[in-house]
Amino acid sequence: MVRGVKLRAGVVGIVTVFALSGCLEQAPVGAAEPGPVATTAAAAEETPEVRALAQEWGAAPTPSATPTPKESATTRPPSKPKPKRKPPVETKLPPAPPQPPPAGCKPTYEGTAASRAEVKQALTAAAGRTYWPTSAPSIKVPVNLVKATAWQESGWQSHIVACDGGIGLMQVMPDTAAFVNQRFGQSYDVRTYTDNATLGANYLAWLIKYFGDVYFERDYTLVSSGDCASHTAPCLINAVIAAYNYGFGAVDTDAGLVIPNPRYVENVRALMTNCECLSF
Repeated sequence: MVRGVKLRAGVVGIVTVFALSGCLEQAPVGAAEPGPVATTAAAAEETPEVRALAQEWGAAPTPSATPTPKESATTRPPSKPKPKRKPPVETKLPPAPPQPPPAGCKPTYEGTAASRAEVKQALTAAAGRTYWPTSAPSIKVPVNLVKATAWQESGWQSHIVACDGGIGLMQVMPDTAAFVNQRFGQSYDVRTYTDNATLGANYLAWLIKYFGDVYFERDYTLVSSGDCASHTAPCLINAVIAAYNYGFGAVDTDAGLVIPNPRYVENVRALMTNCECLSF
């Protein structure tokens, strides 16, 4: 799973069913801008320095007039400033991702698999919950995001356990399940497919609020067009998907918001509209 909290490849592609990962603005240069050229007798001489300034200003030098410099590149505002990071309000953050599993490890299975109809119902119910009823009641986890994440993570196999410890539909790590239960005062059972779906959706809701608070002025809108058309763009939906797979700390960095796993983000976003699971 919450995978959000662990490093793993996830189930790859929309055509293939799945493959579990567990096993299977630059600061301005601090140099002073050039000042105006003094209008002295020496200025009448076309020296290399004068020619260089003339080329920079786009005009031929004259001995009697001082060219007016164009706006310096160092003073131009960026065309699209990146989101600015604000201090997080959360006092307790999710656990770090686990170590990668040993090579050649294969997943195991526990109990009986839920049917696709049962899984669909569980994922739909999980997406329909309001996880922040007081501080952010507007946050809703799109049902297609929950379904696509579950398909990417497990192929909707409710009884699978990955080599890195991810459990069930949403591949929730035990430590992440404990974090979500403690943070929200719940007691969801990570090994029960209905609760597993809820834990995964709950963690997605936590990520939406966290990144919305820290980078997007408490705007929790998940969009996939405009500035967010690319799966590499530092927008909210990309941050949430990336953090579910790699852990929030790999996305919320000292350098700002980054997308360290664009292929995973691309897969999930594609599955949100083209997954065969949407027709189940």
